Amino acid sequence: MTQPAKVAHVSDISIQVRKALDAAVEAIGGSAREGQIEMAEAVANALSDRHHLMVQAGTGTGKSLAYLVPALVHGKKVLVATATLALQRQLVERDLPRIVPALEKILNREITYGIYKGVGNYICLQKMNSESPDPDGDVLLEVSSLGQDAKRLHAWAKTPGISGDRDDAPDVDRRVWAANSLSGRECVGADVCAYGQQCFAANAKAKAALADVVVTNHTLLAIEIVESHPILPERDAVILDEAHEFMDRTTQAVTEELTGPRVSRAAAMARKHLPGKLSDAFTKAADAFDDAMDEHGQSVRFDSSLQGRLADLPSALEAPIRKVRESAQAIIASISADEEIIDSDAIAERARVKGAVNEVSVTAGKLLKLGKGQVLWYEPTFSTLHLAPLSVSSVLRANLLTKTPVIATSATLTVGKGFDAMARNIGFVVGDDADAEVEDGDIDPANVQMLDVGSPFDFANQGMLYLPKHLPEPGRDGPSVEALTELGELIDAAGGRTLALFSSWRGVEAADLHLRKVLAELPIKIITQKRGDAVGPLVERFANDETSILLGTLSLWQGVDVPGPACILVAIDRIPFPRPDDPVMSARAAEVDAGGGSGFMQISMPRAALMLAQGTGRLIRSIDDRGVVAILDSRIVTKRYGSVLLNSMPPLWRTSDDKIVKDSLRRLHESMTK
Repeated sequence: MTQPAKVAHVSDISIQVRKALDAAVEAIGGSAREGQIEMAEAVANALSDRHHLMVQAGTGTGKSLAYLVPALVHGKKVLVATATLALQRQLVERDLPRIVPALEKILNREITYGIYKGVGNYICLQKMNSESPDPDGDVLLEVSSLGQDAKRLHAWAKTPGISGDRDDAPDVDRRVWAANSLSGRECVGADVCAYGQQCFAANAKAKAALADVVVTNHTLLAIEIVESHPILPERDAVILDEAHEFMDRTTQAVTEELTGPRVSRAAAMARKHLPGKLSDAFTKAADAFDDAMDEHGQSVRFDSSLQGRLADLPSALEAPIRKVRESAQAIIASISADEEIIDSDAIAERARVKGAVNEVSVTAGKLLKLGKGQVLWYEPTFSTLHLAPLSVSSVLRANLLTKTPVIATSATLTVGKGFDAMARNIGFVVGDDADAEVEDGDIDPANVQMLDVGSPFDFANQGMLYLPKHLPEPGRDGPSVEALTELGELIDAAGGRTLALFSSWRGVEAADLHLRKVLAELPIKIITQKRGDAVGPLVERFANDETSILLGTLSLWQGVDVPGPACILVAIDRIPFPRPDDPVMSARAAEVDAGGGSGFMQISMPRAALMLAQGTGRLIRSIDDRGVVAILDSRIVTKRYGSVLLNSMPPLWRTSDDKIVKDSLRRLHESMTK
C-alpha cells in the first residue's frame, strides 16, 4: 500500500551512508544538503527492505550522489537508467570517477562501474572488415564525399585501447556510422563471430556485468522489459533517474515502424546473400509496398481526415504488407534451413540478413493483426507507419516492478503536489488499484514510498513568476501579436539573457520573425533552433554570449543547464498541452473518456504540468541565480485547472504586474553590466 516515506531509524547502515555521503560530497568540493541526506537515507532503506521509492528531488539537491552513495554502501548490483546522454556522461565521466576513490577508503573495498549502450552504439568490426559490403556500405561507394569520414573511422577502430563507442568516435556522417554498425537483431553474437574476442559491444557488456554500478539508458531497459529478453546485466535494484520520461521512452522504444526504404534495405541484403526466386519475390513485394506508401502519402496530404490516428490499416496498404510478410517469412525459413555454412564471415552476414528481414516480418505481422490496446498512425513527412501500445504501465508492472526494487527520481514527479499520476504511468499500484494480487517471491508494486525532498534554492526570493492576465488566449496559429509584443519588451528589459520556449515550430518561427524586427537596433544576438539542430551546441552558444537569446521548441524544455547571468528570463509561449493530433496521447485520453473519466484531467493535464515544471526549472540553476519566468498564456490564471499547473511548479513569487517585472529585469541586467 502507498505510504509516505519515513525518516530512517538510526542504524549501522544509516550511519555508514551518512559517513560515505560526507566523503563523497567533500570529494566533489560540495557541501552537505538536507534534502540530499534525506533522500540518501530513504534510498538506503528501500535497498535494505526491498521496497519501491519515488523521490522528487528539486534542482540543486544533488540527487545523483543521493542514490549512488547508498547503492555503493550496500554493495548491491545496481542498474542506473537515464533518459539523456548528458546525464549518463555526468555519472560516468564526472560523478563516479570523483567519488569512488573516496568511498573505497571508507568502505575498504574496490568499487567498479561501467556504462552499457545498445549494440548499434558500437562499431561492428565484422561488418567494417567484410569484403562484401551490404546496402549500408554501398552508400559509401555511391557518395564519394563520405570516403574521408570512412577512412577516419577505420583508422580510429585500429587504435589500441579505444572503446568503439560512437560517443568517443570521430565525428562522422550518420551514413558512415550505419555502414559500420548494426542492430542487436542483426548481430550473430560474440561466440560465433570471427571478431568476437575484439568485439567492442561484447567487451563493454562483459565489463558492465562485473560492475557494482552499471549506467544505461531508458530505451535499452524498456526493450528488455517489454520483450522479456535479457539485454542488460543482472541487478539487485534499478534506479530510474529522469523518471518522469520513462513511460514515454518505453513507448518510443517499443513503437514499431515500417517504411519503404526499410523494407527495400532488407530486400537488398537478402538479394546479395540469397539470390534467386525468393529474394526476387521479396524485392517485388518491397517495391509494391513502397509505391503503395507513396500513394497513401499523397492521399493524406490532400485529405486532412486521413491524418492522425488510424482505426484500421488502410485497405490499399493491407495487401502489399501481407505480400511483404509472406515473402520475408520465406526468406527467413530458407536462411534457417541453411545450416551447412561454417565460415564465420558468412555466418555473420547471414545473421545480419536474417535480423533485418525478421524485423520487417515481425512489424508487418503486428500491423496485420492490429487489435485493441494498440495505436496506429501514418506519419507523412517520412512516409512511415507507426504502431504503439496504448499503455505500457501493465508490462512495466509485471516485468520490472515485481522483480527488483525500483527507485524512481526526478526534479518533477508530482502533479498538483501529488505523486499518483506519475506513479501510475510507471506502473506502481496506487489508490483504488491497490488490491492487485502479488505472487510469492515477487515484490509488491503497491509497496512504494513517496518522498519530496524539496530544493536548497529559495525560489520565492530568487525568482518571479510573471502571469500576464491581459493577453488573449493562444490559438492554433501560434503566438498572438500581443504575446510576441510582450516577449519583445521583456527581452529588451532583460538586455537579452533569455531562453524562450515554444510548444511548436510555428511559435519559434513567428517569434524569430518578430524579434528580428523589434530588436534589430539592440546589441542582442538571436539564436534560433532549427529542425534537426543538436541541442548541445545551441546551448553552448547561448551560455557563452551573456546577452544573447535562445528560441527553441520542446527539446529545450528539459535538461538545459545555464546558471549565471546568461539566463535571467525564461519565457514560455503557452501551456504545453499535448497536441490534439498526437496519436498516442489522444488515444489514451479517449480511452479514459470512454471509461467515464476525464481524459483532459487524467492524461493531458499531467503531461502539461510536468512539461511546465521542467520548463520553469530552467531558470534557477544555482543558489546565486536570479530572474523571471514569464508564462504568456492567460489561461493559467483564468481557468480553473490553472491551480493544478501552478502547484506543480517551483514556488516562485507570483505577479501579474508587468511594470514590477520589467523594472526588476532592468535592474538585474544593469547589475550584471557594471
